[in-house]
This record gives sequence, C-alpha cells and structure tokens, in this order.
Amino acid sequence: MTALRQRVSGVVLLREPDGDALLQLRDDKPGLPHANLWVPPGGHCEPGERAETCAIREFFEETGYRCHDLRLISELDVDGVPFSPPIRLTMFWDVYDGRQAVSCREGQALVFVPRTHVPGLFMPDYLVDLWDRALAAWQRSRAVTETHATTTNH
Repeated sequence: MTALRQRVSGVVLLREPDGDALLQLRDDKPGLPHANLWVPPGGHCEPGERAETCAIREFFEETGYRCHDLRLISELDVDGVPFSPPIRLTMFWDVYDGRQAVSCREGQALVFVPRTHVPGLFMPDYLVDLWDRALAAWQRSRAVTETHATTTNH
C-alpha cells in the first residue's frame, strides 16, 4: 500500500527587474523536513484547502507578504525528504510588487537571492529546477507584455 501523500504548496517570488527569488533558510531543528536548507516559503495544506489558497496563506504567514497573481509552475511528487512522508508539491510563482515589506516570520533568514548564487546554497535539487521554470515563465510573460506594448503604440 502506498503512503498517503501530504499536500504542500509553495511560492517562488521573483523580484523585478533582476529575477532574484525570495528564499527562506529553514530552521535547523531535529526532525524538520529540509532543515537548514534554502527553500521558497510554503507549507502544508489544511484538509480540503486548495493548493493556491494554501500557498497564499503559508506565504503570508512566513513572510508578511500577500501574493496577488499566482501562476502555476508545477505539481510533482517528492519522495525521500528526510523526516517527511511523501508529499505532493504544488509550486506557484509571482512577481514582487516592490511595495509590501517582507519579514522573516519563520526560519533563520529570508532574503532575495540571485540565481547565480545557487551553486553556493544548500537547497534541494528539485527546487532549483522549479526556480528555473519560474524564471523562464516570467521572462516569457515579460516578452509578451513588451511585444504587446510595442504593437499597441504603433
């Protein structure tokens, strides 16, 4: 019999214009999944809670920031995380509005990190892929917006 997967949601928040991502350094507590690793803010869904609602709630609880335009990156099954049952991870991305403050309400630190710093960070490999997907989606959306602005101004 397969173990029931816990539902988890997270958000990659990208900062204009550089695409840095807001990452949280998890607490270093015995038995904590992803302890002492850099991850995007997120957490476990409540029973019956939609993944998007969970992502918005968890992100606010951990950062004090309210996401406004979540877009789905991916849903994936994650196994083999120490101290965690198998999870069903739903990841979203959004762009930082530049107005709201962010604060570290959970974990050891919360900072915007350049993608070029990933080789020096301790973070799960699958999250690096999700960050890259968020960056690619953001860049595509910017290109569409710029193309639309150019064609409507002529």
